[in-house]
Amino acid sequence: MTKVSPLLSRRSALMAAAALPLAGTTSLISAPAHAKAEKLGPASAGFHRFALGGFEVTTLAVGSRLNDKPRETFGLNASEADFAAASAAAFIPADRAINFFTPTLVNTGAELVLFDTGLAPDAIVAVLGAAGVSTDQVDVVVLTHMHGDHIGGLMGEAGPTFANARYVTGAVEHNHWSGAANEGFDTKVRPLNDRMVFLDDGGTVASGITAKAAFGHSPGHMAFVLDSEGKQLAITADTANHYVWSLEYPDWEVRFDADKAAAAAARRAVFGMIAAEKIPFIGYHMPFPAVGYVETKASGFRYVPASYQLML
Repeated sequence: MTKVSPLLSRRSALMAAAALPLAGTTSLISAPAHAKAEKLGPASAGFHRFALGGFEVTTLAVGSRLNDKPRETFGLNASEADFAAASAAAFIPADRAINFFTPTLVNTGAELVLFDTGLAPDAIVAVLGAAGVSTDQVDVVVLTHMHGDHIGGLMGEAGPTFANARYVTGAVEHNHWSGAANEGFDTKVRPLNDRMVFLDDGGTVASGITAKAAFGHSPGHMAFVLDSEGKQLAITADTANHYVWSLEYPDWEVRFDADKAAAAAARRAVFGMIAAEKIPFIGYHMPFPAVGYVETKASGFRYVPASYQLML
């Protein structure tokens, strides 16, 4: 067998490498120009998943909406100057905002529990599918309250979206809407009444998931606390609807809060607990992926988005 000299092998390799830049340059010069790519617009991933003890938690981006008149919704009892100053300090405009809609899916290891359903069936079905879950796998649907952007995905023309699920909601909330004229409740929730379980403050959805009264945004609005293997997380729903205008200024009135004084008290109680215990939370309208922490700041709270803490 003829042996190849290491010197000759190295020399051959060097000569071959030296020829590559020239060939690459010739190819680049002769390559045809491509058409300019069209801009696709702002976008983000449709879901965000992490572990919490033995639970697996997934936040689901079912939509977002431009609010070009935020002063009609937030800080109703704040002055224009104070609202502008608060916005500028947070590096956000005072005249525009993005509203996010983020249901949460929790895999306890025994059950799949979905908190709220978004505005329409198509959106929640699509993002669940992207996250690798079919609607018939959902065991429990929890309704934090009965506003349209939380119950909209429950029912479509084909019937219930979650064919195999049982439903859980607050007793106070359900009793209120049962006696009120509301088309969304009548078409989305009432047909599911025979599959509904009702909770009060401290009630249990499943092992490790506990209801916490946060009345005010709606008459029986509920938050929930997850607890698994010593790890905790709060699902705050609409207790706070904006990471600056609601959290930093919990006494600022929000248009959609039914009882504004009670809603402010709930913000202070719920986020006071979250800050004191240093646990993460998921807020339905927080910037996606809607997971963060809070610390006390002046007379309110500062939002701290989660980075990699829940990935460790």
